[in-house]
Amino acid sequence: MKARRNKKQVPSFRKLLKTSKVKLENKLKNKQFKQQSTLKKYRKEQRKLRQAVRDAVSKKPVPLEDPKEKRPGKRIEREEEEEEEALPLDMMDEDDLQLMKDLGQRASFLTRDLSSSEPIHAKKRKHERVIDKYEKIPRTLQTAPEKELIHLLPIKDKSGIIPQTREKPVIDSNQDEEDQEETEPEEEIIEEPIRELTLEEHLIERKKKLQEKKMHIAALASAIISDPESNIKKLKELRSMLMEQDPDVAVTVRKLVTVSLMELFKDITPSYKIRPLTEAEKSTKIRKETQKLREFEEGLVSQYKFYLENLEQMVKDWKQRKLKKSNVVSLKAYKGLAEVAVKSLCELLVALPHFNFHNNIIVLIVPLMNDVSKSISEMCCEAVKKLFKQDKLGQASLGVIKVISGFVKGRNYEVRPEMLKTFLCLRIKEVEVKKDTEDINKPKKFMTFKEKRKSLSRMQRKWKKAEEKLERELREAEASESTEKKLKLHTETLNIVFVTYFRILKKAQRSPLLPAVLEGLAKFAHLINVEFFDDLLVVLHSLIESGDLSYQESLHCVQTAFHILSGQGDVLNIDPMKFYTHLYKTLFKLHAGATNEGVEIVLQCLDVMLTKRRKQVSQQRALAFIKRLCTLALHVLPNSSIGILATNRILMHTFPKTDLLLDNESQGSGVFLPELEEPEYCNAQNTALWELHALRRHYHPIVQRFAAHLIAGAPSEGSEALKPELSRRSAAELFEAYSMAAMTFNPPVESSNSKKKDKVLQGDSFLHEDLNQLVKRHCNEVSTQLPLDFTKYLETSLR
Repeated sequence: MKARRNKKQVPSFRKLLKTSKVKLENKLKNKQFKQQSTLKKYRKEQRKLRQAVRDAVSKKPVPLEDPKEKRPGKRIEREEEEEEEALPLDMMDEDDLQLMKDLGQRASFLTRDLSSSEPIHAKKRKHERVIDKYEKIPRTLQTAPEKELIHLLPIKDKSGIIPQTREKPVIDSNQDEEDQEETEPEEEIIEEPIRELTLEEHLIERKKKLQEKKMHIAALASAIISDPESNIKKLKELRSMLMEQDPDVAVTVRKLVTVSLMELFKDITPSYKIRPLTEAEKSTKIRKETQKLREFEEGLVSQYKFYLENLEQMVKDWKQRKLKKSNVVSLKAYKGLAEVAVKSLCELLVALPHFNFHNNIIVLIVPLMNDVSKSISEMCCEAVKKLFKQDKLGQASLGVIKVISGFVKGRNYEVRPEMLKTFLCLRIKEVEVKKDTEDINKPKKFMTFKEKRKSLSRMQRKWKKAEEKLERELREAEASESTEKKLKLHTETLNIVFVTYFRILKKAQRSPLLPAVLEGLAKFAHLINVEFFDDLLVVLHSLIESGDLSYQESLHCVQTAFHILSGQGDVLNIDPMKFYTHLYKTLFKLHAGATNEGVEIVLQCLDVMLTKRRKQVSQQRALAFIKRLCTLALHVLPNSSIGILATNRILMHTFPKTDLLLDNESQGSGVFLPELEEPEYCNAQNTALWELHALRRHYHPIVQRFAAHLIAGAPSEGSEALKPELSRRSAAELFEAYSMAAMTFNPPVESSNSKKKDKVLQGDSFLHEDLNQLVKRHCNEVSTQLPLDFTKYLETSLR
């Protein structure tokens, strides 16, 4: 079979002579087709080679071709040689010869002479690029573990690129590893002294690093503030600095970034809440400006959310007190970071009540109001108070009240009293009392077109339309709808507050929260529903009679009871005589020292109980209270004395017949009983206000002035009348104005007269003249020339 095939492939010389020109052309065409198919194969191989080169950049180079396989280039070359042998050139035409040469030139580089370096066709350039790429490949090949190869320059062959290597002398791997282990600690030992710095150099380096970080923070922050919509992505870069890993400046940088981000969010946050887009809104086509705004809003909300999560994590790290793996921040620094985080949360709570995630901030802040750390607790309580004071509508206040109420109930009323004292800062003055009155007070609805057509003429309808248009505009300007909404929010808020108060009164009467509850009830008592008044008064009286309360708590109970009776409680037929008796009894229990807080509550109670209820107060009761208050003014601080005397002045004006206390000769039935605890039966009309003469010699000038004014009968005109700055101010205002909390007198006490000092004898004038001469003579006789030896006297004393 092989012989026959060879005969067909290699024709004899005679057959070639008989071959016609047509057959020769057919043969040339067949050969051309074969060469084209060879070119196609070559292109495929080139593609594979390029792919192998690309893979070799990331991987170790592997052999590009299996040398065992038959290479098509050799077969083509063999065929060409056989054809050349079979076909002598002198038997071919010049045209055929030229055609063969052209075909030879068009063949692949495998058929060309490799000594020629000149480019023949455009494909060569691509091949050169492949070689250049191969040159850039790192020369690391898979080698046997015991042999190491040195990579040489590769050789270009017909089959492709052949890498060349040379073996390196084998070195024992164990010995190599030992050498490496020996060299490594030597390197560490060499590097350590380089890293060691003195304390001063370390501080200078830290200061330099910190300054660089500050400049970077400032640059990012100023870029964001200058154009928030374009530079919103820089927020992420700034927030990434919260994870600062340099242990020298990590704590300081994190604090600075936390505060900077807080201020940035306060500045760039819009005045509305950003809601997520619906699918329909996302699919619709919009303008570039709108798209830019949407991207800004989405970026702002996401970065704000991540920032709040970072702050929450800081607080959690401090609470858990677990050191992290990075060990960049020490356990001692956790509290400082947590305080900065809480401060930022408080600022955002107050500054951005309208923005997203406000409820999340509330949930974080409320538990911290009851924190063991006093500084963090006070910080959170102050922030909540500030929020209550500035919240006009009541939406944010309602959210905080709900969370506080749930927290207090969940802790079984074992929380700090400061949490409930924040309720006193609520801006609630009006609430919806009943549904019926609400329905009556609702704004009248506009008439429909049919109603107008039935009841109004054409001209009246025209006027009515204009009026309704104007009324709508006025309503929008005055925001009357927001007023209705505000009333509803305030009503719901106050309901939650009262539920919390009543639960504590019922279940935790011995709790330290009771003073705060009673104070809150005293403030909001006029807003309580009338149906609860009887039960509430019974509870308050039972609390006072139990004897478990301090004098301040019992004073709060009295204040609450009279606030209830002075508001809607006027319609109730209740005699609060027992509360008068209790206040009269408690006056002498007030603390006369530095803790003067009870006096302020007493002044408020007296105003509600005596001045505002003047028609229900008898003269005997007024006389008894005036006498006891004057006695109390003798042993309290000056500002308390001023407040008490100012209250007595008002009572003298309110009850004119009490001026009989200023007359020593007035007589009545019975004897005054100062120790009796019943103001109605102590016979106060048979005494006089002798305390005012003692107060007239008080060291405080304002107390002297008030005492002299009351002795004169509290006139409104004349020499003994008070100045307007004293007469026009209430007792509570005077108590605050002349407070001694700063440990200074207001006004300052005048110094004693210095004229008497001139008459006092000083120095030698005290001594007798003969005695002065004797002293002078002995002083002159003392000889200072002799050396003074104090040691001998010391030795004798020691013996």
